[in-house]
Amino acid sequence: MIKEANDHVQLYPDGKYRWVYEVNMLTNYSILFDVWKVLGISMGIIVLLFVVIAIFDGDWDSLAGMAPVLGVVALVMLVLGLIGYFIYAAISGWKYAVLFIMDEKEVVHQQMPNTVKKGQLIGALTILAGLASGRPGTVGTGILAQSRMSMISTLADVERLIPCRRMNLIKVNQRFAKNRIYVNDEDFDFVYNFLLTNCKKS
Repeated sequence: MIKEANDHVQLYPDGKYRWVYEVNMLTNYSILFDVWKVLGISMGIIVLLFVVIAIFDGDWDSLAGMAPVLGVVALVMLVLGLIGYFIYAAISGWKYAVLFIMDEKEVVHQQMPNTVKKGQLIGALTILAGLASGRPGTVGTGILAQSRMSMISTLADVERLIPCRRMNLIKVNQRFAKNRIYVNDEDFDFVYNFLLTNCKKS
């Protein structure tokens, strides 16, 4: 028997676990760290390009002279990433609302539009919880249709799980895809152990 839907992890009639999580972007900086990581990779590619050019030209002096310039570029990218993050956070109302769907085969990270609030998501899940027969997936499909972006991780292909309990975050990494699963303190161990059990490669 399913309790009234809330932000806790619950099993629904279609055999999938669902929960809603709202990331407070003013207190949880995990998204900002990911932005900086992407910018850092971009910066690393630029540096690598300069090194390759210097190797072929044999001009190490010019590379050494570029070091201060590259340092300034890195600092500018760092600041721009921070400004961009706070602009996005402000536009989003300082919240990042996500619906998660999980079973033994996959976990879905479903970003919701800014107009969809946590209460609306929970209300839709309450309807889904009441559908003990018929087609319980219909409501779930409707929720997904409202969304703008999703990230699906096939658990059989996941190579690494990284728990970040302080940020209520579990990083689900495949070779070419990195998913982010947020979960409340009360359900953190359950979700992490569930993923650990079904991610055979991790």
